Amino acid sequence: MSTGKSREEVDRIIAQSRRDAAQRDLGYRERALKMYPWICGRCAREFTRTNLTELTVHHRNHDHDFNPADGSNWELLCVYCHDNEHSRYVDHTGVSALDAEDKVAPATGNPFANLKSLLKRE
Repeated sequence: MSTGKSREEVDRIIAQSRRDAAQRDLGYRERALKMYPWICGRCAREFTRTNLTELTVHHRNHDHDFNPADGSNWELLCVYCHDNEHSRYVDHTGVSALDAEDKVAPATGNPFANLKSLLKRE
């Protein structure tokens, strides 16, 4: 690796980052579930403990790191309304996951540049 870190160290850093992200997710999800009624904010579907996994926490400003203690950036949405909200956001901003990836440079060579001379028989 060019970073000078061993594979084990990189794996450890990645694993720690994933654990930290999971801990953050549990933190604001648990707080939001205690703070708000278990009802989708869009379609008004009600949830119980049996189907609570289908209720998600949506960040209103789409910044998942902005989690104020008063819950003002959260709303509870069912998985369907949450997907719809993110689709609408992508349509509005014009930024999708594919656009965020590095673009491959277009080919500049011409594979047929020499074709005429190759086809001429002398």
